[in-house]
Amino acid sequence: MTRQEELSAARTALHDLMTGKRVATVQKDGRRVEFTATSVSDLKKYIAELEVQTGMTQRRRGPAGFYV
Repeated sequence: MTRQEELSAARTALHDLMTGKRVATVQKDGRRVEFTATSVSDLKKYIAELEVQTGMTQRRRGPAGFYV
């Protein structure tokens, strides 16, 4: 499984947890890992790690300003 595929699976798992599914399962380093609603923060950290590894991190911008 490529890092991109792992990232996609992790995002799907997070979506499942956030929309009420009690347990989400992903493959992590060749092993099966189950996440529950109480481990959402761990899953978010895992997604952030995968984003760094795949070069998909996004820098946050400041608020858009309106100049008159």
